[in-house]
Amino acid sequence: MSKKEFKKVVLAYSGGLDTSIIIPWLKENYNNPEIIAVSGNVGQADELEGLEEKALKTGASKLYIEDLTKEFLDDYVFPCLQAGALYEEYLLGTAFARPPIAKRIAEIAIQEGADAICHGCTGKGNDQVRFELAIKHFAPNMPIIAPWREWDIKSREEEIDYAEAHNVPLKINRETNYSKDKNLWHLSHEGLDLEDTGNEPMYEKEGFLEMGVSPIKAPDTPTYVELDFVQGAPVALNGKAMSAKEIILALNEIGGANGIGLLDIVENRLVGMKCRGVYETPGGTILYKAHSVLESVCLDKYTMHEKQKLSVTFAELVYNGQWFTPLREALSAFVDKTQEKVTGKVRLKLYKGNMINAGVWSPYSLYSEEIATFGESDYDQKDSAGFINLYGLPIKVQAMVNAKNKK
Repeated sequence: MSKKEFKKVVLAYSGGLDTSIIIPWLKENYNNPEIIAVSGNVGQADELEGLEEKALKTGASKLYIEDLTKEFLDDYVFPCLQAGALYEEYLLGTAFARPPIAKRIAEIAIQEGADAICHGCTGKGNDQVRFELAIKHFAPNMPIIAPWREWDIKSREEEIDYAEAHNVPLKINRETNYSKDKNLWHLSHEGLDLEDTGNEPMYEKEGFLEMGVSPIKAPDTPTYVELDFVQGAPVALNGKAMSAKEIILALNEIGGANGIGLLDIVENRLVGMKCRGVYETPGGTILYKAHSVLESVCLDKYTMHEKQKLSVTFAELVYNGQWFTPLREALSAFVDKTQEKVTGKVRLKLYKGNMINAGVWSPYSLYSEEIATFGESDYDQKDSAGFINLYGLPIKVQAMVNAKNKK
C-alpha cells in the first residue's frame, strides 16, 4: 500500500517526545489518516496522567490505555527472574516490556481494521527490533511505519523544535531532555551528559534519580528484608503474602531508599554500536539477588552450572527481541523444570547500595551442615584418596606419556 492508501494507523503511544510529535507528523505526511493511539500500562504510573487529553488534542481519534501489568509480571518479568537472565548486568527492564505492549498493539490493530502500525523507535536502537518482531509474530502481514527511518529530524533537539512549532505540549525541556523509559521494574536514562563516558552520573543532583537515592544519601542504618519464594516466584515480603505487583512496588520503595539497584554500563546494542545507559532497578535487583541466593542451596551443581550458561542465551534472546521464538520457549521449559524445588525464604541486609546475605532457608535445601561441618561428621575423609586417584588419572597418564617422549 502507498502512503495515500493508509486510512487508519494504530500508533504505539507513550506520550513521550517521539510519539507526541508523530501524530501531527503522520497527519502531514500520510494523507491525514485516522490515528488510534495505544498505550500499554506496564507500571509507568504518573506518565499516564493526562495522556488521553494530550493524544486527542494532537490529532488522535481515540486512545486505548491497556493495563498489562499482571501479564507483564507473570508472563515476562518472572520468567526472566527465574532464568537469572542478565544482559551484560542489565536486568532487561525495557527489553521484556516490549513484547506484551507490541502484542496488544497488534491485537488492537487487527480488531480496529487498521492499515498499518506505527512506532516511535529510532533507527539506532534495539526497540525497533523488539516491537517489529513481535508485530510480525501476531500480525505478519501488517505494514509498519517507523518515522525515525523516514523523516528529516536528526536529534531530540530538532524534535523539540517540531513540537514547539506544532503546539505539542511536552513535559521535558532542553536541559532535562534525557531519553527515558519507565515501568514497574525500572527507569532508564540515556543521552545528554551520559553520552560522554568520562562523565559521572549526577546521582546526587536533585531530580536525576526518580526511584531512589544515591547510596551516599541512604540511611546510616541497615534495612532487613525477607522474601518467600514458591517454585522460583516471590509470594511474600517480610512475612506478608502479596501479589507480584505489590511485592515489586514495596521493594522499589525499600530498595530505592537504601540506594539499591543503580547501574551505569556501556552495553552492546543489537544494531552493532555501544551505548551507555544508567538504570534504576531497586526492587528487581533485590529480587534477582534473593532468588540467586535461594537457588544456591536448592539446585544441584550440574543443573546450576548449565542454567547459568543458558541464562546468557536467554538474556540475549530477550534483549534482541526474540521472545516469541521456539528457542525462548524451549529455554523457558527448561527453566520451569529447574524451579520446581526453588522454594524457601531469603533474608537480605540492605545498606547504602549493598545487599548482604543474612540467611536462607528451604525444605529442599541440598546443603547439609552435618556433612559440611569442620567438626565430626559421617563424612569419611579417607574416601577422597581414591576419588582423587581416579579423577586425576588422565593428568597422571598425560604426564607419564610426556616424560616418556622426552627421553
